[in-house]
Amino acid sequence: MTSSAVGRGADAPTPTDRLLTGALLVAPLIYLAADSTYAARGWPDGGAGVIHVLGAIAYGFVILRVSTWLPPESWLAGAVLLTGIIGLAGNVAYGFDTIHMSLGDTALVDRTGVANLIKPLGLFFPLSMALVAVAIMTLKRRWQGGVVLIASIAWPIAHIGNIAPLAVAVNVALVVGLGTLVWSDRLDRNASA
Repeated sequence: MTSSAVGRGADAPTPTDRLLTGALLVAPLIYLAADSTYAARGWPDGGAGVIHVLGAIAYGFVILRVSTWLPPESWLAGAVLLTGIIGLAGNVAYGFDTIHMSLGDTALVDRTGVANLIKPLGLFFPLSMALVAVAIMTLKRRWQGGVVLIASIAWPIAHIGNIAPLAVAVNVALVVGLGTLVWSDRLDRNASA
């Protein structure tokens, strides 16, 4: 439960609740479309880069959803937000880098100096997904948390190694691990008590 207003039932989901909860399914589906497009057309595909950017943005809402399910005083909620927002920036940057490469330029990861900023920012995304997995497990959704944790470990292997089939499999796992939470019993700070 995120907030309640006077006159509204405590259990009634708000539009914000619906948006954030829906992102648990929408974000991994968009990213599955991005990585499937990369697998079919190659890593420097501009269309895949556009889908990638949209999926990365959608994952920002996943970060917000999971962090609002945790107690506000939780260090884990803060860590999910910190790593998630930094990871969002890195993930979006990699999508725009793909778009840039599709126009004929060199990838930032192949350059030196300030272009190297993309690398550590990008690694925050799988780190944030690992923390999301821990958060989900603390909310007593252990199998979903386990699936997300495995996906977060495989994420950098697939994406740094440019292993398209593994990248697609990672996203299928995220669709299952996160998407099933949409239909799960209501999760909120009371669930972790």
